[in-house]
Amino acid sequence: MTGALWAAVSGIGFGLFQSLNRRAVRDIEDPYSSTFIQLAIASVVLVVVTIASGEESALGHATAWGIIAFAIAGIVHFLGGWTFLNVSQQRIGAARSSPLLTTAPLFGIAVAAIVFQDLPRPLALVAMAPMVVGAYLVSSSRARGPHVQLGDALPGLGAALMWGTSPVFTVEGLKGIDSPLAGVSIGMVAAVAAYAVALAWRGSGLRLAAMDRDALTFKTIAAVLVALATWGRWIALDGASVGVVLALALVSVPVVLFVAPLLVGRHLEHVTARVWLGSALVVAGALALIGEA
Repeated sequence: MTGALWAAVSGIGFGLFQSLNRRAVRDIEDPYSSTFIQLAIASVVLVVVTIASGEESALGHATAWGIIAFAIAGIVHFLGGWTFLNVSQQRIGAARSSPLLTTAPLFGIAVAAIVFQDLPRPLALVAMAPMVVGAYLVSSSRARGPHVQLGDALPGLGAALMWGTSPVFTVEGLKGIDSPLAGVSIGMVAAVAAYAVALAWRGSGLRLAAMDRDALTFKTIAAVLVALATWGRWIALDGASVGVVLALALVSVPVVLFVAPLLVGRHLEHVTARVWLGSALVVAGALALIGEA
């Protein structure tokens, strides 16, 4: 397959992951235990893929800072980002969380401006406007049942912040490890280890026996999907430009808007015209930002 096709498949995979994950978190009350299970399964998949593809050999020439940087990137992206994602899906559902996640470029631009003094071009600032408006429309949309407060959008935006920040450390990691796949596996394993320490300190444990069996099944499938989708994105980056890969990743939004209501029920995932409009504005702004990159 071409790089663009891999990117499209990866985007669809991320959309299906978010939809299946929403079905799982519906019946798993603790988002932290839910995230740990997701991380643990995905890390096993990525480590197996890394070894099967022979990419682990890159670690023999890795620098200490490269390993540390990828570990930090993994903790920020997976531990922080996925925790915020699970909390967001519990609060406002997958349909309204998914468009908020695509605001990551906004945070990425802000981080780049602070860390690298890389200020955005005027056209990039213009592209941010529809993203902000779209995020507001999505997060403030009224669903059936209790009115959702604007503050409930913060976990989704928190996930976007984590995903907009982690590339800073990924770039640093690639200077010391000549294998993105090995690097992302290091980051995933580091996130699992950090989460295990956090859960032990919290003292609540996983309580797997108390979890719904169907929810655990959906969580397992979702974790495998997100690991494979992550792998697919790295393959896509090897055969297509970054802009093309990021643009095709946005197909995850319509996938979530269509699939999540089917899996969870339209009474919980009430996708309104306002949600579709907000999603379209966010995606349009993201595409404009990618074009400026």
